Amino acid sequence: MFPLIRHWRALTRALVAVLAIAAIALALTELRRQEQGLRITDHTVGETPVRVFRPAQGGKAPVVVIAHGFAGSQQLMQPFALTLAKNGYVAVTFDFTGHGRNPVPMRGDVDEPTRITGVLVAETGRVADFARALPESDGRIAILGHSMASDIVIRYAQAHPEVEATVAVSVFSPAATGERPGNLLIIIGSLEPSMLINEGLRIINLSVGGGAEPGRSYGDFKDGSARRLALSSGVEHIGVLYSQDSMREALQWVNEAFGRHGDGWIDRRPIWMALLFAGLIALAWPLSWLLPRAAPEPMGASLTWKQLLPAALLPAALTPLILWKAPTEFLIILLGDYLTLHFLVYGLLTAAIVLYLQRRTRTGLFQPRPRPLPAAHGRGTRLDRFLASGTVVPSAGKIAIAALAVSAYNIFAFGWPLNEYAFSFMPIEPRLHLIAAVAVGSVIYFVTAEWMSHGKHARRGAYALVKLCFLLSLAIAVALNLKKLFFLIIIVPAILLLFLAFGLISNWSYRATNHPLPGALANAAVFAWAIGITFPMVIR
Repeated sequence: MFPLIRHWRALTRALVAVLAIAAIALALTELRRQEQGLRITDHTVGETPVRVFRPAQGGKAPVVVIAHGFAGSQQLMQPFALTLAKNGYVAVTFDFTGHGRNPVPMRGDVDEPTRITGVLVAETGRVADFARALPESDGRIAILGHSMASDIVIRYAQAHPEVEATVAVSVFSPAATGERPGNLLIIIGSLEPSMLINEGLRIINLSVGGGAEPGRSYGDFKDGSARRLALSSGVEHIGVLYSQDSMREALQWVNEAFGRHGDGWIDRRPIWMALLFAGLIALAWPLSWLLPRAAPEPMGASLTWKQLLPAALLPAALTPLILWKAPTEFLIILLGDYLTLHFLVYGLLTAAIVLYLQRRTRTGLFQPRPRPLPAAHGRGTRLDRFLASGTVVPSAGKIAIAALAVSAYNIFAFGWPLNEYAFSFMPIEPRLHLIAAVAVGSVIYFVTAEWMSHGKHARRGAYALVKLCFLLSLAIAVALNLKKLFFLIIIVPAILLLFLAFGLISNWSYRATNHPLPGALANAAVFAWAIGITFPMVIR
């Protein structure tokens, strides 16, 4: 019976591996196919990384300069770039100062952004000058920006009346007026905060005098008075960049502004990216069974619900209170320093509570309750008594091998497609020490979180509770300091997705190795990597 079950499980793992590899191959093929017919080249304008998307065949065409938002990178804007380039435009994306692969940090206080705004507008201007000087450019220009960059592109277009169309995605701009910029399209996700939708309506009403409605166009392209607010259905602040509604609205707007007609091709990467990452997650399950078994029995705290609830809830409530008034600006990655401290304090509080609870039950933090010594061993050597106690001795070498393997899979198997199709994920030299600094906090948190939610007698649902409590803790922190931590609201969906994806992988590694450390260290590494690379560098 048991050999048959093992054989069936091996066949199941092999089938999942084959299907996962097929899904990954299909998704990569389709993502590459979307770039067919284009010539894509990389450049630098000063220190600013720039990418140009242009039709492989064809004459001169208008250029569209495309700017990403706060903590973004030019990869996030690829759906717009591909959509416009496949319809005959020259699309140009770039990494703002302090973002992506741009090595120059932003300078100034983001709470008093006048200086920073001027720097970003000037950088946009240099990229626009480069774009208009390209051999394929016919001299005409439109500009598109998301979130933070919506204000930047509006300000640039106001100062440069030669800009024939402006597209502001997830807009917030006190600079907009009733007359400038000309031919303004505003795109907002229907699930974004109502304050952004209200801001879009406010800007349109500056031109129409009140009563503006989403989905209705006003004014005339010929005199630059065209205005429109479009809502992309079913998407939030990041999803609006991948919505087909957003692509169609932007394409139609620039077509009308320039009097052109494309073939209507729209980027459809969300379905292929979903298939790609589903395949990568699924492939991790059969691969996890290749990991070495680090302990003969499942290791972990094995907390009861009576112990687990205070160990999960108390750090969630105490951490934001401890950090509420504490100085948290010690790294040049904006908000990354706060997240590092949140991880660290949360993890230390959790470790202290778990240690206290286990001492009360006379159980060591790193080993299960020892079984009574058999009478025959009562007079044995110290080693005999230790082995007879039933204490589990994990293999440090096997833990290290498993942790390195899972970390490499998390960072590189996911990192390459993320870097190609989602956002900048490969570090530049100035960010390497930032990743190491964030890892100090993330290691403490993930080790304690994995340890407290696993064990031979771990409660079902313990892992989900531990991660939800961390998200609750971030929500409390934002509520206490909304002005400083507002951007965390926007990235919570991304953190949740990372928890789900890498939580599955860490649980599979636990089942294979019987030890929570490989998954904990791998999660700590990938989160430190993502935070150290994604958040903007700012010298305050």
